[in-house]
Amino acid sequence: MPRRPSRRTQFLAVVRKETLQTARDKRMLVMLLGGPLLQLLVFGYAVDFKVDRVPTVVVDGDQTSESREHARGLMADGTLRWVKGGKSEDGGGSRNGRRSSSSANVAPPPVTPSVGATSGSPGAEGPAPLDRLGVSGAGPMPVAEADAALVNGDAAAAIILPKGFSRDLARGETAHVQVVIDGTDPNRATVAGAAVAGYFAEVSGDLLRARLAQQATRPATASGGISLVPRIWFNPGLDSPPFMIPGVMAMLVIIVTTIVTAMGLAREREMGTLEQVLVTPIRPSVLLLGKLLPYVVIGFLDVALALAIGAYVFDLPIRGSRALLAAATFVYLLSTLGVGLLISTISKTQQQAFLGGFLFAMPAILLSGVMTPIRSMPLWLQAVTYLNPLRYYVEVLRANLLKGAGWSDLWTQLVALLVFGVGILFVATMRFRKRAV
Repeated sequence: MPRRPSRRTQFLAVVRKETLQTARDKRMLVMLLGGPLLQLLVFGYAVDFKVDRVPTVVVDGDQTSESREHARGLMADGTLRWVKGGKSEDGGGSRNGRRSSSSANVAPPPVTPSVGATSGSPGAEGPAPLDRLGVSGAGPMPVAEADAALVNGDAAAAIILPKGFSRDLARGETAHVQVVIDGTDPNRATVAGAAVAGYFAEVSGDLLRARLAQQATRPATASGGISLVPRIWFNPGLDSPPFMIPGVMAMLVIIVTTIVTAMGLAREREMGTLEQVLVTPIRPSVLLLGKLLPYVVIGFLDVALALAIGAYVFDLPIRGSRALLAAATFVYLLSTLGVGLLISTISKTQQQAFLGGFLFAMPAILLSGVMTPIRSMPLWLQAVTYLNPLRYYVEVLRANLLKGAGWSDLWTQLVALLVFGVGILFVATMRFRKRAV
């Protein structure tokens, strides 16, 4: 009677068989390695949370040199882009130079921007009529043309400098500015409104300091005040790729390992080869480990590839421990592979396995904080995110890569990943063994 092969021999035979089968399937290789590379490049270049060059029309009802200087000053930092007649124009000049000229021998009245949001149509909620400040038909751009630019989408913001703007500044009275913003894109509307409000807040501050300097008995340079100098850590340029690449890495791992694992086992069951292997002397646990190991290696290869591209193409910093990153990836793979295995045990066809993996991956991605902050979600939904392994892996990646966080900083996330990974893989293994018996 022939001696039964050892578990080590059985395990190596299954690993070799799975590796050869995967290597021979060219479409599978493209999906496992080429797909993540393409998605990483697309997400890295296409997803950008920076809001700049917002198309803006200006209705200058005052038609003075001072109003024109303020109109150019609004465009100086690049957040807003001057649009006139459907074409953009560059606003030049130095903001500080304009402010100093406008504040000389002038009382310090507040410049009050009146900001209103519109959905893009005159009938929407908000200050849709642009002649509210009495500038109807005034200036090189008529109000009707500015209104049409907002409705047609040629402009996302309209700034109205009313007639008498410079006169009110000279008299020391409150000068009003109206800003009408297309609210269909909330993020862009918020940034555009903040840019206008910030500009005129600095203008008002300059005017106030000029008046105090005139009234003070000591030089203006000796007057007190608060100077705010913000310093941004970890991502000084506020670039989107360093924030997005770690999230994309976690997305790619869950898509590749979960869906491919589910479809691979479902395909073998659909073709009948899985049942043929199960009747051999190979133990179900050995068979399962041998089938999952190649996908663990592929998961690590995808993470290494994403890190390399992120570092050399998108300047992604790698400040933390590589050992911690590898440990977090391994326990995260336990969860993703366990879910794929669990889906395969309840799927009869590859189509069912694919849909099952998709139905798991999409909610997991949306509830992970990759795209939107978890704190902005409803409280009941924030509680649900604690059941999502992807959330903890994204937190580990961003803290480790960008901040250089170590084991003592991320032990709670690592423990959560380990608990989820072991628990999910245990349930999936028990169900697989049950079906194999």
